[in-house]
Amino acid sequence: MDPDARPAHRRLRPMRGLDVLHRALYEIDLPGPAGPVRYTVEVDTDRDWTAVLYADGVLQTEADLPARLPVPGGVIEADHGMYGVSRMHFTAGDGRERRLAPVRGTLEDLRGRFAHRHPRASRAIGWAAVAVLLVNLALAAPQALELATEIPRVAERFGTFESPVDLPWWLNTSLYAAGAAAATERVLTFRRNRIVDFETIWTEA
Repeated sequence: MDPDARPAHRRLRPMRGLDVLHRALYEIDLPGPAGPVRYTVEVDTDRDWTAVLYADGVLQTEADLPARLPVPGGVIEADHGMYGVSRMHFTAGDGRERRLAPVRGTLEDLRGRFAHRHPRASRAIGWAAVAVLLVNLALAAPQALELATEIPRVAERFGTFESPVDLPWWLNTSLYAAGAAAATERVLTFRRNRIVDFETIWTEA
């Protein structure tokens, strides 16, 4: 984005109403020359996948994700997946990392407070998300392989493969919706596993 196109002294807009559905805000306090400075990173999915950095509510810079945003003492590293922010960490000059905290009122903050108030229910939701993703993975893998072998070059080299899984459209749709919900739950709680979350290619198709 052209820096000259940014409004001068643009300030961070407070969370309002349905903003929770498309805005993610994370914050961290870092030392400044006159005292602590609160740095906030905004990612708004209604716009392009861009990380916008504010210092005490005033715009500093912005960059396309994945982004490295320079701040005193290190950088803020931000990245995303299809279902939301997947990384939001401050990395100090010595390599130590600290995750930024969700701003109060965001969906990530609401999910965290629910986990604090209802730990058992939160764990049950987390395990349910894992189960959904693993089931989808088992069903998606053979279908993905069949699609891959339909590519002429792949078929010529490796042959074709017919998936033993042939699901009706309504079940495919249900699995898509359940997989999307489970993947979103994993993103909101900053959980990531190479095997479990590999399933998201099914719901991104």
